[in-house]
Amino acid sequence: MPTALGEKIQKLRKEKGLTLEKLADLTGSSKSYIWELENKNPPRPSAEKVARIAHQLGVEIEYLIDEEEKITEADSIDAKFYREYRRMTPETRKKIRAMAKLIGDEE
Repeated sequence: MPTALGEKIQKLRKEKGLTLEKLADLTGSSKSYIWELENKNPPRPSAEKVARIAHQLGVEIEYLIDEEEKITEADSIDAKFYREYRRMTPETRKKIRAMAKLIGDEE
């Protein structure tokens, strides 16, 4: 029986057009490990591997492991973007803010 973790991984993987094998390659996992995460109830998945999977799927690990669904996929994507944004140079952040203002002005 799949878990919330497995259902989220499978949904995001398919949305990104990734096969089990491709996601396994990108995360340093085996195809069977990804399949087990998606389809079984593993007692303790590796936090390191789940973090790698989250990174490749463009979400935060908290979203994947949130069984109560308190964190939405959109909030997770935004949080990941914000963390990346905070690591950008001030000049890059300035350009992104200018682009966001242009897009907002078009609406």
